[in-house]
Amino acid sequence: MRAFGKSVLRTACGLVLWGLLLQSGPVAGQEGAGNAEAGQAGGRKALIIDIEGVITPLSGAIWKRKYEEAKSQDPDIIILRIDSPGGYLSTTMELVDMLQRSSDVETVAYIEHEAISGAALTALAADKIVLSPTARFGDAGLIVEGDDSAFRYADAKARSALVAQVRTIAETAGRPPALAEAMVDKDSVVFEATHREDDRRAYFTEDEWKSLKDVEQWERGKPVFESKENRFLTLSGRRAVELGLANGNVDDTEALARLLNAEYPITEVRPGKLDTAVVILNDPIVTGLLLIVGLGALVFELSAPGLGIGGILSTLCFGTFFWSRFLGGTAGWLEVMLFLLGLVFIAMEFFVIPGFGIAGVSGIGMLLVSLVMASRHVVMPESARDLQQLGVSVGTVLVSLLACVVIIMLFFTFSKTLPGPLGRMALQPPTAEELSLAPAASVPEEPGWAVVQAGDLGRTLSALRPSGKAMFGDEAVDVVTEGDFVDPDQPVRVIKKSGTRVVVRQA
Repeated sequence: MRAFGKSVLRTACGLVLWGLLLQSGPVAGQEGAGNAEAGQAGGRKALIIDIEGVITPLSGAIWKRKYEEAKSQDPDIIILRIDSPGGYLSTTMELVDMLQRSSDVETVAYIEHEAISGAALTALAADKIVLSPTARFGDAGLIVEGDDSAFRYADAKARSALVAQVRTIAETAGRPPALAEAMVDKDSVVFEATHREDDRRAYFTEDEWKSLKDVEQWERGKPVFESKENRFLTLSGRRAVELGLANGNVDDTEALARLLNAEYPITEVRPGKLDTAVVILNDPIVTGLLLIVGLGALVFELSAPGLGIGGILSTLCFGTFFWSRFLGGTAGWLEVMLFLLGLVFIAMEFFVIPGFGIAGVSGIGMLLVSLVMASRHVVMPESARDLQQLGVSVGTVLVSLLACVVIIMLFFTFSKTLPGPLGRMALQPPTAEELSLAPAASVPEEPGWAVVQAGDLGRTLSALRPSGKAMFGDEAVDVVTEGDFVDPDQPVRVIKKSGTRVVVRQA
């Protein structure tokens, strides 16, 4: 039992150490182009971060980490080079919040090809938007996936909440809120209006126009033809500049540097080896291998107490798992604490409560739930895609557990043919030679029950691995050790008795 406690404590301490390491975050490093030459004389220092592909919690966590790395270099401008079809709304809003909080550096969204859906909302939060003339920008309607895997327009409640958020994002950045609203609400029709006194130009939706207090001072113009009913506002780069939603058009990064009065070539902050490792470790197949090895190593440690290799390997596997989930943006301290609490419950089952009951089952349940929670992309599934992702996480954990059980069963079945300490892990019945080392004994009428008390001294009849038989007086008794192996014909002493369970220790 003490060996088991040491194993659990070793694993728990290892995970805590991993947590302290990952809390400090990755070591800042930079890989990129454009480091060789000084830029334009008097130009401002600028850095580029590429936001490419689907916006997910994993990619979002990497981009936010690169953004903080870029800020640590004290630039004048941080450029987000966006080429993305959008993705998770929750991650998009985290990127928006990141940009809105960056008051100490100028942020620029540079769209070469497209910024659609969540990528368009991210661009709206930047201080400036610069596009290629042919780039696509907009189409940010809230689409949800139904139970039948078909994509649908979100309900009115969800749309109204998003519209309010998007209007606030646009107003904060000094952009026409009506145009931003038309990107997320296909029923919004936007038209241009000119102030009669100072010729100011503004854009309004129908609802805004009806509630305008000084409507008589405005002359209503033509509607923006891209904001037709049943169509999300989507603009080309040229059109976005014409409508005042963007700040300029450029054809390449050199022209962008001139527009921003920045040094050229512009230094790029690219994902490094650490980010690549995090992406690989978050792959379901790699995750499954980590869990199989981690669980198997833990069982190995419990079966071969004092060896230490299993505990170290288990700590490395589970530590790497949670570390990659921390950096991947899907796990936090809650999952780690739940995992450690599961280990504590299992330890309580062995030390405090005899048998295997509620504490043991609860502990195993906590371990499995913490592993699933650490892989989730959303807190509560809201669409078929979320349910599918949850199914992948649950399936990965359960398949890994099943594979681990099968491997352990096969290992113990054939371990007697293995050399060294591996061959001593399997429980083997006593041989005739081992039994011949002790005098014959009568068998109690009720097997497993013996009139022995704590402190009684006896001698082993067979090897205890960790269970077997020992002689006390003229009675052969079924006994079990705390986890240690004891050879035949060795003195043992009873340290605890619970019902028919007699626990001994080598004397």
